[in-house]
Amino acid sequence: MEDWSNEMMKEGGEGRGTMTEGRGPVLDAQTMALVRVAAAVARGKAPELTARLAAARDARVPGLWIEELLLQSMLVVGYPLALVAFGVWREVGGPAPVEGDGAEDLAHADWESWAARGAAVCREVYGRAYHKLLVNLHALHPALEDLVLVDAYGKVIGRPGLDLKRRELCTVATTAALGTAEQLHSHLRGALNTGASSGEIEAVLGLIDGDLDSEQRRTVREQWEDVKKRKL
Repeated sequence: MEDWSNEMMKEGGEGRGTMTEGRGPVLDAQTMALVRVAAAVARGKAPELTARLAAARDARVPGLWIEELLLQSMLVVGYPLALVAFGVWREVGGPAPVEGDGAEDLAHADWESWAARGAAVCREVYGRAYHKLLVNLHALHPALEDLVLVDAYGKVIGRPGLDLKRRELCTVATTAALGTAEQLHSHLRGALNTGASSGEIEAVLGLIDGDLDSEQRRTVREQWEDVKKRKL
């Protein structure tokens, strides 16, 4: 694996070394700011969240992107940390959504449409590992398949407002900060499956390197090496 953490430090600034491939930025400024918020949500430190959400606002990250990131964070970090992040976002001036602002209404009468959308989005993220995922979920608990496909992917991740590639790049940042190896591996693959380049993923990893402890860095390095080796 290219040593993205050393490259970042060599450039003398937070994340700058990972933002270039000799010709220009790998990630746009808004995506960079969003990814840094995603990592901060997993860490759950209010001062850090305040700084990063304010920076995202100053970088003109669309408010709808942030709202969608925080909603999907409930699936990855749980309600407690996601609610902390929502509270900080409101404190820094993130307006609460109102009807007609582009967000999808969760008062949805058609359960089957969520199931269909969830299956399609999950299949896109997991690629050829999709059917193995369903088998594994069912083996863990019979209710998990519907909870993942309908509630997670159908109701939340499949929502409009934030594209799937950015959702996956943010989930890479969040799972890396959590140190959850298997989920990180799945979402590194998911980022590739949804259109991210290796350079974009390595830019994300470099950007959040300072948020990780030595064990988390080791996990990231091992999982990314394995994903690249498998060429998924």
